[in-house]
Amino acid sequence: MRVAAIDCGTNSLRLLIADIDGNSFREVHRDMQVVRLGQGVDQNKAFAPEAIERTLAMTQQYASVIRSKGVERLRFCATSATRDATNRDLFIDGVQKILGIKPEVIPGTEEAALSFMGATKELGQELSPFLVVDIGGGSTEFVLGGSDVQSAKSVNIGCVRMSERHLTSQPPTPAQIAAATIDIDAAIMDAGMTVPFKDAQTLIAVAGTATTVAAAALELESYDRYAIHLSRIPAEKVHAVASMFAAMSREEIAALGYMHPGRVDVITSGSLVLSRVMHLTGATEFVASESDILDGIAWNLARV
Repeated sequence: MRVAAIDCGTNSLRLLIADIDGNSFREVHRDMQVVRLGQGVDQNKAFAPEAIERTLAMTQQYASVIRSKGVERLRFCATSATRDATNRDLFIDGVQKILGIKPEVIPGTEEAALSFMGATKELGQELSPFLVVDIGGGSTEFVLGGSDVQSAKSVNIGCVRMSERHLTSQPPTPAQIAAATIDIDAAIMDAGMTVPFKDAQTLIAVAGTATTVAAAALELESYDRYAIHLSRIPAEKVHAVASMFAAMSREEIAALGYMHPGRVDVITSGSLVLSRVMHLTGATEFVASESDILDGIAWNLARV
């Protein structure tokens, strides 16, 4: 069966088209574009008109790709920013007109479950229990489980949200970092009340923040998803990379060969979140996974 999954986050819009037959998964097309739908949502609780316009324009391009590939099933999932925006109906109606299906504004618990499915599908159970951490633009999901999800919690410490709320200069000031750290630590400890971090054997981190930190830790000259996927990154490397980004100018970050242009102004906050996750969970390393909620949506579509 040929399926198309669209993940609409706070920072990026992503498309995956795949052929799935039982446990066989063949990627047909994958694309990611930074549209920053969640621009200003943390402060204004509403989408900016230009953010909706950018995202719908890219959705229109994705619709053309989907039509050309003979897709049988399609699902569009919107997450943190759309949950928070009071004018989300403007966006939802726009997507429905373009794709002919209503986009789903999924709760944090479902977002967590889909991320877990995508991240763990190809891993052996000898590495479980898994703690999957998905650092998005608006929120971060923590999911613990083995073959199935045992507990999950979504907290509002995404990289866009933390950048807009705290790290408003690059490099950020010590006071900005201190304020962000207090916010981040409180949210992680809140998640730990629901998700028993200590029960995990393997920490898997997914999405663009984690894979970019992995690229930095691996000292890649350019972004290589195959080198990054399932790489093991020690905690001390994560802390060092977070400190490195916090000391750099915006121009220095933009000049890094592995850095996506849309991630330049949020990677400092995102890497700080990951560093604090490593510190507070006690994990000695994380496994970087290029498979995440997008893959989970695709797998889920094939099972319906």
